[in-house]
Amino acid sequence: MKALVIEDDQDVANYLVKGLKESDFVVDHAADGKEGMMMAASEDYDIMIVDRMLPGMDGLSIIKTVRATGNQVPVLILSALGDVDDRVEGLRGGGDDYLTKPFSFTELLARIESLVRRNRQSAETETVLRVADLEMDLLARTVKRAGHNIDVQPREFRLLEYLMRNAGQVVTRTMLLEKVWDYHFDPQTNVIDVHISRLRAKIDKEFETPLLQTIRGAGYMLRETA
Repeated sequence: MKALVIEDDQDVANYLVKGLKESDFVVDHAADGKEGMMMAASEDYDIMIVDRMLPGMDGLSIIKTVRATGNQVPVLILSALGDVDDRVEGLRGGGDDYLTKPFSFTELLARIESLVRRNRQSAETETVLRVADLEMDLLARTVKRAGHNIDVQPREFRLLEYLMRNAGQVVTRTMLLEKVWDYHFDPQTNVIDVHISRLRAKIDKEFETPLLQTIRGAGYMLRETA
């Protein structure tokens, strides 16, 4: 599992990163809000641990921005602010759980495991994905846009499903290779470009609003163009 820790207190951050790595997490760390926001927008995480009070951009602003893109990654808020009103504000702002400092790592890990498990169960029960007027039925294995059936091949279906599950987020080539092709290395081919081109021709060519965007130097994003 992959975790993002956004924490400016270096001692707390080191404690979290060390503990999570020992618990078999892959961990990224950001020491300020702006850096954390950039990482949250450009990578795919199973859990985010976010401090409320951060330099550059506060934790609640990060969470609200992440949620505004449609990203439902589980978020555990860490904070020295432990009043009921503070906890309520954090949860209403998009956090999934709230833990006050100081904390026990054992409790933090248990909460993380619960959030990840709940999120995966929710994802597994979801049978229809929608982005704008694009719709994918995971049970019937069908794709429609504006009510029109779109014929996609099995690999294109997997590619589109991953893009739709991460709508509004930048999806990198490495993420696609690992999640869609099950490659954990770069085969140095244009396989992604070919499939993206074919998929774009099917879901965008005959429609006024393009959904599949190329983010120069970063990857791809499925979103409704503003």
